[in-house]
Amino acid sequence: MSIVTRSRRIFSIVLKSNKNPRLYSSVTANPPKEPIISSSILGDQSASSPPPPPPPETAAATKGGGPLSSFLKYSLAAAVTGGLATAGYATYAYSLEEIDEKTRGLRASANVSVGDDLSSFEKFQAMLKSTAMTVPAKLVELYLDLRASTEEHVRGFTEPLSEKLLPDLHPQEQHVFTLVLDLNETLLYSDWKRDRGWRTFKRPGVDDFLEHLAQFYEIIVYSDQQPMYVDPIVDRLDGKHCIRYRLSRAATRYQDGKHYRDLSKLNRDPSRILYVSGNALESCLQPENCVPLKPWKCEADDTALVDLIPFLEYVARNRPADIRPVLASYHGHDIAKEFIERSKEHQRRMQEQKRPGGLWRR
Repeated sequence: MSIVTRSRRIFSIVLKSNKNPRLYSSVTANPPKEPIISSSILGDQSASSPPPPPPPETAAATKGGGPLSSFLKYSLAAAVTGGLATAGYATYAYSLEEIDEKTRGLRASANVSVGDDLSSFEKFQAMLKSTAMTVPAKLVELYLDLRASTEEHVRGFTEPLSEKLLPDLHPQEQHVFTLVLDLNETLLYSDWKRDRGWRTFKRPGVDDFLEHLAQFYEIIVYSDQQPMYVDPIVDRLDGKHCIRYRLSRAATRYQDGKHYRDLSKLNRDPSRILYVSGNALESCLQPENCVPLKPWKCEADDTALVDLIPFLEYVARNRPADIRPVLASYHGHDIAKEFIERSKEHQRRMQEQKRPGGLWRR
């Protein structure tokens, strides 16, 4: 085979291989150009990046407003704190009337009149003083108004609902004594058990006690329970209507976490009021009018109410000018038992006086 024939064959094979994609060589004479990031583009990116953070002092000044702003902020906080502390102490230490009296001069200093006969400098001083005292005076007036409204609102929950809890006595009954009775552990006892719930028991002798003393006294029930409890209980307890009036929790005075009976609000002469309760001294603001009674805890053999009838009848019949000294003479004693002892002693002395010469043996 000649050289020319071999060359033609080799050339034809090369041409066939170029037409077959599988045999396409990855090396070309003119390879594709890769994208190049120029230095100018890199320079533009660095120019558009955020500026470096400012120094610490500059950042603090921009955020807080500088030393002057911080000083004003802390001064305002100190002034508010001092004002609240002063108001709290004044509320604790002084009454509203005392604060009004003590701050009267301060409030008057804000209303300084500038006379025409004053010099320009004196007028300036007066105006400066009035301006400087205006804010404290207004704050004091605001405090007085807020405290007055708050105390009036609180008084609605702590004070009895009226200055006169009972209507006026009839003119023909001005001599009648008022017998104030508690409910719980005095006339009755309420008990709760899981198997039966609440049950209320009448104290032994309560019917005779009410029916007999209603002839001599104006009988009032004064309880610290809600009306929804007092009214149905009294309706069932007092079938013969011996109790004239009933007072519930709204008529009590709330003090030191307890509801007290305030006999001064009954619209009755305090020298003619007797308060009978199993917890008399702990539930009444007028201990001089109290008739302590043994609390009743459902004892079946209790006779405390019946034993007290002779003393109460004696008081109603003899009408002492003031019952309070009489009750004070029984202080520390069981009134029912002590009254019986004194009655026996009085009868013994009367019998001795009736004997011949008995007036001389004292």
